[in-house]
Amino acid sequence: MTDAGGQAKRRSGGRAQRLIQRAANPVVDPCPPGQIGGSYKPLSEVDLARIFKTALKLLSDLGMGEVPDRLRRDLLAAGAQDNGKDRVTFPTPLVEDAIARAAKTFTLHGRDDNRSIEVGGNKVYFGTGGAAVQTLDLEDGIYRPSTLADLHNFTRLQDTLANVSWYTRCCVATDVPDNFDLDVNTAYALLRNTTKPTATSFTLAEHIDPIVKMLDIAAGGEGEFSKRPFMKAHISPVISPMRYGEDAVDVVYECIKHNIPMSCITAAQAGATAPATMAGFLAQSLAETLASLVMVHAIKPGFPMVFSNWPLVVDLRTGAFSGGSGESAVLNAASAQLSNWLGLPSGVACSMTDAKAIDAQYGAEKGLSSLAAALAGGNLIYESSGMTASLLGASFEAFILDDEMHSHTYRALRGIEVTEENLGFDAINEAVLGPGHFLGGEHTIAAMERDYFYPSVANRDEPRTWAENGAKDARTVARERARKILADHHPEYLSSDQDAAIRRQFKIL
Repeated sequence: MTDAGGQAKRRSGGRAQRLIQRAANPVVDPCPPGQIGGSYKPLSEVDLARIFKTALKLLSDLGMGEVPDRLRRDLLAAGAQDNGKDRVTFPTPLVEDAIARAAKTFTLHGRDDNRSIEVGGNKVYFGTGGAAVQTLDLEDGIYRPSTLADLHNFTRLQDTLANVSWYTRCCVATDVPDNFDLDVNTAYALLRNTTKPTATSFTLAEHIDPIVKMLDIAAGGEGEFSKRPFMKAHISPVISPMRYGEDAVDVVYECIKHNIPMSCITAAQAGATAPATMAGFLAQSLAETLASLVMVHAIKPGFPMVFSNWPLVVDLRTGAFSGGSGESAVLNAASAQLSNWLGLPSGVACSMTDAKAIDAQYGAEKGLSSLAAALAGGNLIYESSGMTASLLGASFEAFILDDEMHSHTYRALRGIEVTEENLGFDAINEAVLGPGHFLGGEHTIAAMERDYFYPSVANRDEPRTWAENGAKDARTVARERARKILADHHPEYLSSDQDAAIRRQFKIL
């Protein structure tokens, strides 16, 4: 059948429908987690060396204050020095030895081993973090205090999201007393609702031993968790500027005792607890994170630690935290570059949007900061899923939207593979001398399945079709997706016997 110009008409459906089906069910995931980062280098080689030299000088000349007695003894035994002014200083050879003997890569285990990830090198993974005290309600779109039920629901939701490679509790259950009950119920929510690698924080060191007993129940028996730890600890043992926090140091000792990997997080704030200049900030923050590394080295050399140097920015006009700024983006990218330059497993923060609503500000700030951190090669990118309102809020819709954003970021990291086949010389000849287009060709179909990511939340319809389908914005689509997941996904990752054993021994709310 031909048209008035004698050209053969294309059939409706047919090939077009097959292409749609193949795109919806690709043979190969074009952008899986663990893509290679490191192409964005905000710091030159000279810059890196000068920042590192300043950090070493801060540690050797100024050192750390408020050092707990037990840690002081271990640091001095490892080669640190007491300057006689209530500060412990670290000679450069000690710091260099700690770097040289640090764990360069290690496994973050999931209870399901297929979900474990290898940390370090140049691979990039997005995950979660945060301690939001408010939840953006899925029904009325208004912030309210976060609850234990929210924590369970967030954990169930992210369990289905491929680009959340590990899960740290994203909100605080404000309806649970801030004591052992909070720590044990937080850990239980992670155990019950996901088999990904997880992370939590411990209020006090004495909470760890009983919680490990609960983790042993899930792992299959006494001592089993420590053999293959599937939950790491988030600890901030350094308080900026340049001093240790005793309670957090005690937690470090207890985690090492139980073989719990750690993210030792430095979270200085530019212009408040660290210099406002970016170079000065990076020098102090690097020194403080190195102080955490030397601490771990003095206790147990080579113990798995994520070098989590998280630059935070405040709006110097008001003092408000500004997680979505360009300054935050470049500082976290530079932090990742510094950590990777030292050969240490890097942890940075991104997607800390200051937006309260799921709006244009939200998208711009998240996209800017997450891409910068990934391109710079942050091994573990925290806060990157679900967080809103300068880390005060968490959102179900945001988890859905951020997961799709991460696919685009991974695709950008994957880059362009230049091969003889991909250069397409033969395909170009065939198209030019044949049908005059590339639609439906085997070369095109192969690339379609292998090289392109097709979003399911973002809308690519033409305006009329979009209107006919309800004119839904991205937040509406994400809200509907989140509701469906929460209605349908009720995993049972604890057996009835395990759950009963935990409930007999612990106050599970």
